[in-house]
Amino acid sequence: MTNLYSLDLIKNIYKKPNFSSEITSQIIYGERYKILKKNKDWVKIKTSFDNYTGFINKNKHTKFFKPTHKCYKLKTRVFHKKKTKKKQEFLPFNSRIEIKKNKGGFAEFEKGKYVKINDLKKINFKEKNFFKILNRFIGCRYLWGGKTFKGIDCSALIQMFYFFNNRFFPRDTRDQIKVVHKKKSLKSFNRGDIIYWKGHVAVCIDKQKLIHAYGPRKKVLIMNIKNTIKRIEDTAHLKVKKISKI
Repeated sequence: MTNLYSLDLIKNIYKKPNFSSEITSQIIYGERYKILKKNKDWVKIKTSFDNYTGFINKNKHTKFFKPTHKCYKLKTRVFHKKKTKKKQEFLPFNSRIEIKKNKGGFAEFEKGKYVKINDLKKINFKEKNFFKILNRFIGCRYLWGGKTFKGIDCSALIQMFYFFNNRFFPRDTRDQIKVVHKKKSLKSFNRGDIIYWKGHVAVCIDKQKLIHAYGPRKKVLIMNIKNTIKRIEDTAHLKVKKISKI
């Protein structure tokens, strides 16, 4: 199977090969995947970063791609050499691009398409401060299967940190909870603790507060840790299953 790289800014991954099916995740610009099988206008794919499988509709892609940089802003504006009547385009955070030309603070990544150099980091750059990444998504709407500025879910919010640092981490909460190490104490909380419930996850930013993409509030936000645990137990009847470290 040949490695392909998506050239769509954002592409939905569906559970089944039709638009009425559930959106389970997304691929973004420069993300690598392989085709498992074709089905008329649909293809079943496996993403290379996290081995996630699903169906995408017709996709712009290339085989010849050597990513040199990645987008560090939540939304990286795309500038066109020629004037266009199209709406403004933005590359999502974590998009991988190959810089072909670099002039005057702008980088050409496709013919006639440019981004600001200051919006990028080199492909091997690592961000150790997880909050610098998760904080970018505060206020973004909650979207099941989403992982961009247009919408993101709780497990994708955590995964974005690992993806940016080129480290494997599963897409879904049920798989994440299997690979993380359990913290000994379940009563005290510290910065960087990941709290797992069945079907939900959040990260502590200090001893009192956490950040998560919270479905009932329909957005990414910061909340009090103990109040959140009580709220989820009272409303969803779910208790904390595991606490780990990011």
